[in-house]
Amino acid sequence: MIRHISRLRLTAFRNYASAALDLNGRHVVLTGPNGSGKTNLLEAISVLSPGRGLRGASFDTLQSQGSDLPWAVAATIETDAGPADIGTGALPDGGRRVRINGANARSIEAMSDYLRVLWLTPAMDGLFSGPAGDRRRFLDRLVTTLIPDHSATVSDFEKAMRQRNKLLEEEGDPRWLSAIEAQMAELGASIHLNRTDSLSHLQALIAQSLDDTSFPAARLSLTPLFEDLVEPATSAELETVLAQRWHALRPLDRAAGRTTSGPHRVDLDVIHAQKSMPAALGSTGEQKALLIGLILAHARLVRLRTGIVPFLLLDEIAAHLDPDRRRALFAALDGLETQCFLTGTDPVLFEALEGRAQQIGVREGRLARKG
Repeated sequence: MIRHISRLRLTAFRNYASAALDLNGRHVVLTGPNGSGKTNLLEAISVLSPGRGLRGASFDTLQSQGSDLPWAVAATIETDAGPADIGTGALPDGGRRVRINGANARSIEAMSDYLRVLWLTPAMDGLFSGPAGDRRRFLDRLVTTLIPDHSATVSDFEKAMRQRNKLLEEEGDPRWLSAIEAQMAELGASIHLNRTDSLSHLQALIAQSLDDTSFPAARLSLTPLFEDLVEPATSAELETVLAQRWHALRPLDRAAGRTTSGPHRVDLDVIHAQKSMPAALGSTGEQKALLIGLILAHARLVRLRTGIVPFLLLDEIAAHLDPDRRRALFAALDGLETQCFLTGTDPVLFEALEGRAQQIGVREGRLARKG
């Protein structure tokens, strides 16, 4: 049985006062005008995973305007072990809670026992030529689908780094600085090793499918964590080097007003493997195809490493693909044996899916089944 969402319920989420979808294992195609709520529905599914969803939005911004009810998203996931009810919703402090099968979850990451989620949105089209921070966030999203607590580790590191920057600015107690730097070193080592390990496995999988010409393959690497020394081989050694480096850089970082070295400065290098060309130099179409190929490869990796095939949320994915590449995409999605949610303004773009997808019309936050 294909793991799939059989029921989805939204309450006071974005432009949905309420919405309900009953689904089978087929793909789901959402069509309607721009601004009707297609992406909002994908975002609702994306918050059923660690992190802040496909827009990276604060949870207090998800609230439907004019509603007295707190926002909530609930889904029934069909698994080999039977259905599981997963829900998440607003807390008064601006955070959120998670419930699984009617009970409060032990952690946000507990949702990952039942579903993993990957997405592509139009905002990611300039990923390879845009700022390094966008590529780091993209990489960390990929890592989180493999290692669910990675997102929390990144968040904790950034919080500790802000504390260090503030202490440097205020010329705070050096002992407090050392304590925070030790915490940052532990978190930073975990982040870096999670990234390198995930990239290693992903690159190995991509190398096995270089002969598949449906979508170009990527050659992936991280820029060096340290420019002036060999990277330590173990987590303990990396922690020690990071703590020592931040201690030595205090005067420079105080003058700069920021932490100038660490995993938050690393970039993801992407090469078009077949052309041996930096991805940033490719045409818009080549970059889009390369990104799609990367997501498809990572979905296969998640299946191999976790036994859970991730749901794919593909926003406006078909609009800039020619008919042959659209057919190749739909065939690849079928091959993943997962449920994919796709959006577009024109149903014609999805004709090649034929009966393999449920068609849902979206109009001003309302849903209507088409087939």
